[in-house]
Amino acid sequence: MAEQTAPPESTGAIGAISAGPPGPTAPGALRDGPPGTSPHKPDAAVVRDALAVGIAVGLSGFAFGVTAAGSGLSLLQICALSLFVFTGASQFALVGALAAGGNPYTAAAGAFFLGVRNAFYGLRLSQLLALPRAARPFAAHWVIDETTAVTVAQPDRRSARLGFTVTGLTLYVLWNLTTLVGAMGAEALGDTEAWGLDAASPAVFLALLAPMLKSTTERVTAGLAVMLALTLLPVLPAGVPVLLSALAAPVVLFLMGRRKRGPAVEGGTTTREKTTEKGGRDA
Repeated sequence: MAEQTAPPESTGAIGAISAGPPGPTAPGALRDGPPGTSPHKPDAAVVRDALAVGIAVGLSGFAFGVTAAGSGLSLLQICALSLFVFTGASQFALVGALAAGGNPYTAAAGAFFLGVRNAFYGLRLSQLLALPRAARPFAAHWVIDETTAVTVAQPDRRSARLGFTVTGLTLYVLWNLTTLVGAMGAEALGDTEAWGLDAASPAVFLALLAPMLKSTTERVTAGLAVMLALTLLPVLPAGVPVLLSALAAPVVLFLMGRRKRGPAVEGGTTTREKTTEKGGRDA
């Protein structure tokens, strides 16, 4: 009797399934489980991909340095932004709004809300990386679009940690160096607006974002945000359109929720009516 009621012994595969979503490549499967629970990716391949992203994006720090210098910021202010803020798109939004004559508080608010997305990245990466508590404050500074893109693409926790570290370190060092070079060489370039360097970071951001828009809801949200920003740009102060474009997310979620509840309510009503009719016939 005791043998019949004893729980069966768990195997590695069953343990892996119960720990997260099914499937070896599911994002939740990034864990240090038994061998064979997730496909292994060679460290050399992870480092190669991470370096490619870090170097390609890190070089655009030169564009930020030049653009920031053209907006009137000092060398110390420019370098401090890259060292302590380190969110490329938010930095460009800040200096772009200042260059357009926007209020500093409005420009800072726009940059802040644009950088809030990194907090949501952190919620996801905290599960995938599972770093020790002492390392989390330092790792949080590297939670940006590029490190997130490289990390979530890895099949296991070891590769995720390696990809995050290499991408973050490469990008942080290179971004700050090129920012310094760009800020110091801005005078030699002359009119910075003629080079169009302020479009470098947004272009990189869109290149990383586009492949991640897989569902209809995500595409509609992104499209509505773009339409709001472009529509409000000529009529509102610099920095404000960026803030208001964030309203696209709750609007789309509200409409999608209503669309899903409609058929459910209608179906429930129909079912109840049929049940009542059947009950009446049986009676």
